[in-house]
Amino acid sequence: MSRLLVFIRHHLAGSGMLVALLLLCVFFSIATWTWQYPQNAAAAKDVATQIAPHAKVLIVVRPTAADSAFAKALSTELGSRAEIVQGEPKDARAALLRAAKAGGLNVIACNRATASWLVFSDLASDFPALKDTRVVQPRAQAWPVFLKTDNLLNIANQIAVIAILAIGMTLVIITGGIDLSVGSLIALSAVITTMIVRDFCEGSNAGAAGMFAAGLGGIALCGACGLVSGAFITRLRMPPFIVTLAMMLVGSGLAYRLAENQSIYQVPDSFVRLGRGSDLLGLPNAVVLMLLLYAAAHIVMTQTRLGRNLYAVGGNVEAAHLSGVPVQRVILIAYILCGLLAGLGGVVTASLLKSGSPTYGQMYELYVIAAVVVGGTSLSGGRGTMPGTLIGAFIIAVIQNGMNLTNVESNTQKIVLGLVILGAVLVDRVRK
Repeated sequence: MSRLLVFIRHHLAGSGMLVALLLLCVFFSIATWTWQYPQNAAAAKDVATQIAPHAKVLIVVRPTAADSAFAKALSTELGSRAEIVQGEPKDARAALLRAAKAGGLNVIACNRATASWLVFSDLASDFPALKDTRVVQPRAQAWPVFLKTDNLLNIANQIAVIAILAIGMTLVIITGGIDLSVGSLIALSAVITTMIVRDFCEGSNAGAAGMFAAGLGGIALCGACGLVSGAFITRLRMPPFIVTLAMMLVGSGLAYRLAENQSIYQVPDSFVRLGRGSDLLGLPNAVVLMLLLYAAAHIVMTQTRLGRNLYAVGGNVEAAHLSGVPVQRVILIAYILCGLLAGLGGVVTASLLKSGSPTYGQMYELYVIAAVVVGGTSLSGGRGTMPGTLIGAFIIAVIQNGMNLTNVESNTQKIVLGLVILGAVLVDRVRK
C-alpha cells in the first residue's frame, strides 16, 4: 500500500510540473497573440492567390535574405509575368517610372515592410499611368508570437546548455550535495577548447578531428575539476558548498589567466556546427544532443546500480553504507559526471558563439540549480528525476522567453525568477 501511495504521489508531482509548463505556454500564447504578416514561402503563395492570371506584376522587396527568399518564391509562383526590384524606395520609384512609360502595371507585389513605403501611397497622382495598379501584400494572420516555430526552436536552443548542465547537477543534488562551479567550468572548457584549436590544430584551418580532440580536452579538464571537488568532499569531509565555491573561483581565474582576459576567435567556420547546425529534421544539433543525454541519464537513473546507489546515498547515507553501497565512490562519480557535463556545455557554448571567452557561463549555476529544483529534485537529496529536471529547465526558459516577448524589464525578470525558485523550494518542503 505504501509503495502505491509513493508511486501515485511521484507521478502526480511529475504531472503537476508538466501541467504548469503547459499553462505557462497557454498564458504566454494569449499574452503575445497579435496580427502577423508572414514573409516566407507560404506568404508568397498567399500573395499569388490575390493576383489574377496573366497580370503584369512588379515585385518590390528590400535587400535582405528574408525578402530575397520571399521574392524568389513569389516569382516561381507567378512565372515570367513578374519583374523583381530589390533595393530602396528610390529603386522602386525608378521601376514605377519605367513601367508607366512601358504601358503600365496590373499589380505591385510587396511584403509588409515595402507596402508601407510612401512611393506607393498615391500612385494615381504620382504616376497617372498606374492609377489602376493594385498594391498587394500578404494578408495578416492572427497568431501568438510565442508559438512561432522560430521562437520555439530558439527556446529549445537557448536552454540546451543549461539543461545539459542540469543533468549533472541533478546527480549531485540527489546525493545531497551541490556544485556551484559549473558556470566557471563552462568558461574554462570554452577557453581550453578554442585554445587547443588555435595553438595545436591550425586555428581557422582546423579539421574535424582536431576540433573533436580539442573538445575532448576541454571536457576532460572539467572532469578533472569535478574529480578534485569530489575528492575534497569525500576524503576530507569538506562541505560541498565551500569546495565547489572555491572551485568556481579557481575555474574562473584559470579561464581568465589562460585567455589573457581576451576572447579566442581563431576557429574555423565549421566549428559552429554543433551549436548552430540542424542536421536532423530541422532540430538544432545542440537540442538533439540534449535529448540524447537525457534519455541516457534517465536509463542510468532507473535501470542501473549506479542510479539506485545515488538515490540510496541521498536518502540516507548511513543506511546506504550499512547496505554495502560504496558511498564515497558514488559521490565522487556524481561530481566527476557533473564536471564532464559542464565541460560539454562549454564546448556547445563555444560552438554556438564561435569563440571561447572567460566571461561565458556567468550566473549559469543559479539557473541550473533553479531548473533542477523547479523540476522536483529535493535539495535534501534522495529524490528527483531526469524528465522532471528537463521540464524544470523548460519552465525556466519559457518564463524568461515569455517575459522578453512581453517586454518585462530585466530587473523584474530576476524578481520573478527568484520567486519561482522560492516557490519550488516551498513546495518541496510541504511535500516532505
